[in-house]
Amino acid sequence: MPAAVAASGFEPPTIQDFFPPAVLFAGTPFELNRTMLIRLVALLALCAWLYLGTRRMKLVPGRRQVATEFALGFVRNNIAIETLGEEDGRRFMPVIMTMFFLVFAMNITGVVPFLQLAGTAVIGLPLILALIAWALFIYAGFKKLGWTYLKNALFLPGVPWPLYFLLTPLEILSTFIVRPITLTMRLLMNMVSGHLLLALVYAASSFFLFTLLPQGNLFGLIGVGTVVFGVLYLAFEIFVALLQAYVFAFLTAIYIQLAVAEEH
Repeated sequence: MPAAVAASGFEPPTIQDFFPPAVLFAGTPFELNRTMLIRLVALLALCAWLYLGTRRMKLVPGRRQVATEFALGFVRNNIAIETLGEEDGRRFMPVIMTMFFLVFAMNITGVVPFLQLAGTAVIGLPLILALIAWALFIYAGFKKLGWTYLKNALFLPGVPWPLYFLLTPLEILSTFIVRPITLTMRLLMNMVSGHLLLALVYAASSFFLFTLLPQGNLFGLIGVGTVVFGVLYLAFEIFVALLQAYVFAFLTAIYIQLAVAEEH
């Protein structure tokens, strides 16, 4: 950063943005900070959208019903049914639907004015969702195959038995430990990096255009470029919010499919 800009007092966003002070019920078990309030807003908005989109369904649908049916049908056909098949897809569809729409609702708050922080940008929610996915695919495997599930998961067919001493620990690590960690970190890091970059662009644009430029500092013209970049990156973040919801739900479905497969 040029010395003139640094000397003017520009402060970039920091990781402390994700740990705001309490807003309501401070010092109690029900303490709410800005992140938790954003999560509640996203959850209420999601419930309201689903309610309004499905409360008066007609044979000839209106635009709102068409949009709702398209979104639900996309998850149903392209994630649940296509990955798990008709029977298992219908069985696990409620959880997969919930994963997709909840993750998307929490992600998209990162680009909503006055919220501008994704509900999944703090590790608690991504971790809980990843643990649910982890428990779900283990349950699915045991439910369908019993203890044969562990045999299929840990002992690859057609492998000479001495290699099991090497491969089985790796399978334990990759199947039961790495999966929830990668689900959590993939979602978390995408939302954290997106928020920090957007916050940096917003702060820099304001600083260049409204602090330096009025002072006659030509570095303020950089703000024009940061505004353009900010608009483009905002569109990209909307795409990332949708993509990460798809990836999370799709991987959950894939893990369930691997668990219920008769043989890997």
